[in-house]
Amino acid sequence: MNENVRLCILIADGEHARLLRPDENNVLRVANYFDSSTAHRMAHDLVSDRPGRAFESARPGSHGIEPRHDAHQLEKEKFGHFVARQLCHAAASDAFDRLVLVAPAHVLNDIEAALDEPTAAKLVGRLAKDLVKVPNHALSRHLHQWVATPRRIA
Repeated sequence: MNENVRLCILIADGEHARLLRPDENNVLRVANYFDSSTAHRMAHDLVSDRPGRAFESARPGSHGIEPRHDAHQLEKEKFGHFVARQLCHAAASDAFDRLVLVAPAHVLNDIEAALDEPTAAKLVGRLAKDLVKVPNHALSRHLHQWVATPRRIA
């Protein structure tokens, strides 16, 4: 039996994620896909009200105050936590033995920090790269240390 059958690879960014599993021929197959429904929205659609106003004593008039947190960044962090919860559920149901995380560094850190202890113990690799737009058949050159090159079927 191929040892990679129990391997799970997460390819993610702040808006999209897909779980891949190598089959018996080392071809990566999508096991699950997640998409953030809110990360694509405009900033004014993500917050409940308009920015506050500030008045100056030296001049008449006012100007808007920038919010303390970027709404898009907060949504990306929420999505990373959601993906981590999905991984934890999959690990708890014994869906995989080994896990590889692939994402841009800030997303990778968010996801890894949100993993529970049993799931984090299954983590065998991490790659700080944005490979979300790379098709599955082209991923093997990036993941060669965890997944062998797909074997051709005769």
